[in-house]
Amino acid sequence: MSLSNFVKRIRNIMRNDAGISGDAQRIEQMAWMLFLKVYDEKENDWEMDSDNFKSIIPEECRWRNWAHDDGSGNVLTGDDLLNFVNNTLFTKLKEIEVTPETSIRQTIVKTMFEDANQYMKDGVQLRQVLNVIDGLNLGDYEESHAFGEIYETLLKEMQAAGSSGEFYTPRALTDFMAQIVSPKIGETMADFACGTGGFITSWLNTLDKRVKTAEDREKYNHSVYGIEKKQFPYMLCVTNLLLHGIDNPLVYHDNSLIKDVLNYTDDDKFDVILMNPPYGGNEKSNVKSHFPSDMRSSETADLFMVLIMYRLKEKGRAAVIVPDGFLFGTDNAKLAIRVKLLKDFNLHTIIRLPGKVFAPYTDIATNIIFFNNEIADGAPDGYSTKETWFYRLDMPEGYKHFSKTKPMKLEHTAPISEWWNDRKEIISDGDEKSRRFSVEELIASDCNFDRCKFPKEEEEVLPPKQLLEEYYKKRKVLEHQIDKTLQEIQDILGFKIDID
Repeated sequence: MSLSNFVKRIRNIMRNDAGISGDAQRIEQMAWMLFLKVYDEKENDWEMDSDNFKSIIPEECRWRNWAHDDGSGNVLTGDDLLNFVNNTLFTKLKEIEVTPETSIRQTIVKTMFEDANQYMKDGVQLRQVLNVIDGLNLGDYEESHAFGEIYETLLKEMQAAGSSGEFYTPRALTDFMAQIVSPKIGETMADFACGTGGFITSWLNTLDKRVKTAEDREKYNHSVYGIEKKQFPYMLCVTNLLLHGIDNPLVYHDNSLIKDVLNYTDDDKFDVILMNPPYGGNEKSNVKSHFPSDMRSSETADLFMVLIMYRLKEKGRAAVIVPDGFLFGTDNAKLAIRVKLLKDFNLHTIIRLPGKVFAPYTDIATNIIFFNNEIADGAPDGYSTKETWFYRLDMPEGYKHFSKTKPMKLEHTAPISEWWNDRKEIISDGDEKSRRFSVEELIASDCNFDRCKFPKEEEEVLPPKQLLEEYYKKRKVLEHQIDKTLQEIQDILGFKIDID
């Protein structure tokens, strides 16, 4: 079954179900079903590996015993299926008992269903969706790996809901950043807002090429760690890791910002941190209280930067996507964070990314900052940074901007890779495409990192038809954001307003 056909078939079925009111619910509905399908396939492997294997899922709730259609004509469907899912499956999975001795691969079942929801109201259509998912052959290598990409496809479809600054990170960027940090066997990597696991899987795919022995494979299996606050991205991430052969995924459904950063010990730190922190969100005072007073920002991305600095091992490496505002914001917290980066870390590289990397979901300009937890050779007293290189990645030839149909590709990062190992300043007629600045220069400028800017573009005059198309696209995104915010307000207040 082709990937595009799989997604299309499920979407078309769910559109006819009265219980599914939008993309977010459709994705969440699919998430728990996909997880149970994948988990059942993994249990087949675990049963073969151990004579004493016992599933933590009650027997009647295992995918093979209620979702799989064996062709006998006795399969659950209609009201019987709805009753089973609503009153037996969800009830029993939410009530699974776990203890400190319960393995991670079993604990994740309860965690998955703690906040999961069953939205579908038509039992026949629910059966149709189950049959489509069950038709995937995860024993087939190619189909199994294609199945992992389903999550990226689904997430892209609902990214118009990015009002809290959470946007799908293009695979081109996660792969590029993983390759640049160059994973080594035995290292640990973390993402404290891991979403569906894009950075984690890029790390694993890069590290997999270095696995040579059974011991290497064991270290590979324990090399990643993630935290995700929202339920359904967490579900997708865990499922994706199971597909990547990580039987005990160290991914937690939690909020990374609710622990005092000063309490982290060396055991809580990692060799590599790869992240695209949520930005644009505002944190409450009780969250900010977990951070040093001079770095208590209301901006979510700022707090994640502080968290990263406190959880990066000595000699560790970090690559983090940040919005433009982080580079030159003048509030006291941002300034304190940038000063700390220069004093306590070797902030060696900042890559300015072309506009609309996250198009069409947001026009926010972004950058990648690379820093190590070590003192650079020749750094002046009191600082770990000696100099910081800035490089501007221009839009590829033939592209005016990225879009759904013309997304950023890994090949578009090739100019950075070519420059990375043979760094040269590139300055022409006052236009700085690449330049290095000493830490003294940066400090003297009040830590303004807004260097190697993009040339100011002339406003493009579009044909009327294209202008209207662009307007309707932006209006649709804005309307979706407004609807999402209003729904969140109604959820908080505990009532719902039906608009005819």
